[in-house]
Amino acid sequence: MIPALEEEEDLARAYRRTLSTFLHSPSEEALAGAYQLGRRALKEGKGVIDWAGVHDRALAALPMTLLGPEGLARAGTFYRESLSPFEMTQRGYAETNRWLERLNAELRREISAKESLAAQLQEANASLESFSYSVAHDLRAPLRAISGFSDALIQDLGETVKPTSARFLQRISAGAIRMGQLIDALLGLARVSRVELARSSVSLSDLAGTVLEHLKASESARVIEAVVEPDLVAQGDPALLRALLENLIGNAWKFTSKTDQARIEIGRAPSGAEPAYFVRDNGPGFDMAYAAKLFEPFQRLHSAQEFPGTGIGLATVHRIVRRHGGRIWAEATVGGGATFYFTLPKGDEHGPSV
Repeated sequence: MIPALEEEEDLARAYRRTLSTFLHSPSEEALAGAYQLGRRALKEGKGVIDWAGVHDRALAALPMTLLGPEGLARAGTFYRESLSPFEMTQRGYAETNRWLERLNAELRREISAKESLAAQLQEANASLESFSYSVAHDLRAPLRAISGFSDALIQDLGETVKPTSARFLQRISAGAIRMGQLIDALLGLARVSRVELARSSVSLSDLAGTVLEHLKASESARVIEAVVEPDLVAQGDPALLRALLENLIGNAWKFTSKTDQARIEIGRAPSGAEPAYFVRDNGPGFDMAYAAKLFEPFQRLHSAQEFPGTGIGLATVHRIVRRHGGRIWAEATVGGGATFYFTLPKGDEHGPSV
């Protein structure tokens, strides 16, 4: 006989035997046996209808002498007791379902609240960006006026202007120009969040080569070794990835300006969980204790007098990488150069806007 059928016949025989015992001599022990048989049936995957069939077949196999009114009443008691595990399980299912329904309702409320909060936050961010954009544009005119009038005063006064006054006017003009550069950098940072990503296959090797050519053309006297690993390809927005490399390679170019035998390397890190690209230089490096500040706007680890800049470049890079759903981090030692790593996931999903 098939094992499953043997098991089923064994269960039916045990039920018939225990029921017969209870009908002959009702006892708590026999009634407890009904409960245990019900648990066994439930464990073996029997349903209530299956179990009712076992009960009916057991009654049909018993002598008629046991099935008088009193015997049938006892048989009903026995059967109800054997059904207790089924009832308890059903109650458990019902209670679990009610609990799940309550939990789902709470989750729906939380999701709705979070969606509402996200919409409000997005609207607030859009308003803030729009406000910042407008303010930055509005600041351009007075800054141009300050710079222009300072230069005009120097020219109009000519040799009659005192050297101290001339220096003051030059510093005013330089300050206005510096402020204009900062505004341009902030506008660029804002645009990174506003622009819609247009993903495609991008050759980072070609982009890096183009950026290096422009840097070499701007400072033709610089002697620097630049190495670009071939066939670096990533998925991303071409314009944003160009801005990313312009900032990272531009930083490496800037920070190696006082280094003998300067070297910049662009490549791919050894295989890991996800492909990581890097820009490495042998400049002054930095203390890793301050690495967390690197990607915040206006946070500088070197003075502007030592290495000029707006302090926005790495914040822009961070935002570009995050928009692509990637990560960026840096490794460096003081006097031993710095390496900036970044990942660009291959998926079509957009990364978070920050």
